[in-house]
Amino acid sequence: MNGRRQGAGVGEQDRRDPDQSGSRRFPKLALFDLDGTLLDSAPDMVATIDRMRERRGQGPMPLAELRPHVSRGARAMSAAAFPELGGEVPPELIREFLDTYESELGRHGLPFDGVPELLDALEAAGGQWGIVTNKPEYLARKLMPLLGWESRCAVLIGGDTLPQRKPHPLPLLHAAESLGIAIGDCAYVGDDQRDIEAARAAGMRSVVALWGYRLPGETPAGWGGDASVETVSELLDPLRWP
Repeated sequence: MNGRRQGAGVGEQDRRDPDQSGSRRFPKLALFDLDGTLLDSAPDMVATIDRMRERRGQGPMPLAELRPHVSRGARAMSAAAFPELGGEVPPELIREFLDTYESELGRHGLPFDGVPELLDALEAAGGQWGIVTNKPEYLARKLMPLLGWESRCAVLIGGDTLPQRKPHPLPLLHAAESLGIAIGDCAYVGDDQRDIEAARAAGMRSVVALWGYRLPGETPAGWGGDASVETVSELLDPLRWP
């Protein structure tokens, strides 16, 4: 998997203590959601859904129709792809989605523009970065070597790693604790309201990734994030981090 895809202000009072020089720095630990934040995985999801629809004699699903549902997971995407189910997605269909998606994993999706540079900058500044996603851990881990991130990602928490998943704060708290980094030295970047709710519940600074996947009518300005950015590249400036 090579290449990347194209994907504002500070809200609540900065919770970091200023460093002695008075300059702003990257967080010691930057945590990210995966789908819709670091990775434009929608093309992999569309390929998965199209294979499932083909088995049922149905035509392809336009990317634009599925894309807003990607951050909501396999159940939401399956419900959108098969509206005849009336939102009642049986467990066997979820299993079919996950099995099919595993074979499409990393074949079409790419990191968003600016992601490689941002991860390089965080590491060059002496910081660490990790991933907290609601994607099943085994699938997230299979993506890491395809992206060249297997030895760089300091911590990876999936949706089934712990007894709770986002918007519960446990995954974020566990990620920070596992690396021995104080919550005040961490920040979480995500494109979904659940990401911001989890960060707020954990007492962790949050950044809304406006380049990600959202349903029509969603209003990220009301999620309570500490900052929001339109593009990944904005986060190359430490001043854009809360």
